[in-house]
Amino acid sequence: MQHRHLNHQKHTLAAIDEVISRGKRRDWSELRLAVLSDPSLLPKVLRVCEAYIGDPYAQRYHFWKYYAERHLT
Repeated sequence: MQHRHLNHQKHTLAAIDEVISRGKRRDWSELRLAVLSDPSLLPKVLRVCEAYIGDPYAQRYHFWKYYAERHLT
């Protein structure tokens, strides 16, 4: 996924936030594969999601928070 305002394709916090908020199914699959191949990304995913957890309508972030928590244990 080409990220808005980003000049690279690394999994920074901004890139993860962009994939979660604006990504399509293919983008989510790529993030999932990246997380599975590099578990050090899981805390980054959690950090991004924590900012949105107070919003009950931010379901994408709730999903990814749950996913990251399940794979950390």
